[in-house]
Amino acid sequence: MRQSIRRRVRNIKTKDKFKSAVKEVKKLITAGKKSEAVEAMKRAMSTLDKAVKTNVIHKNKSSRLKSRIAKSLAKLK
Repeated sequence: MRQSIRRRVRNIKTKDKFKSAVKEVKKLITAGKKSEAVEAMKRAMSTLDKAVKTNVIHKNKSSRLKSRIAKSLAKLK
């Protein structure tokens, strides 16, 4: 039980990190700030990879989110 509580807390922190990173990228894309969005996209992809590595989210979900971010950033150019 103690282990599951610790893991739950860690998983929630990881989910919050990648969700906020993805939201930041989307916000910058809608604002039209291309250079800042590229840097934020790098950070978001890194946090998504870390979430997959620790089995917080599935690798396909990570790939889907990364693809959507990249596609919307490409439209911005």
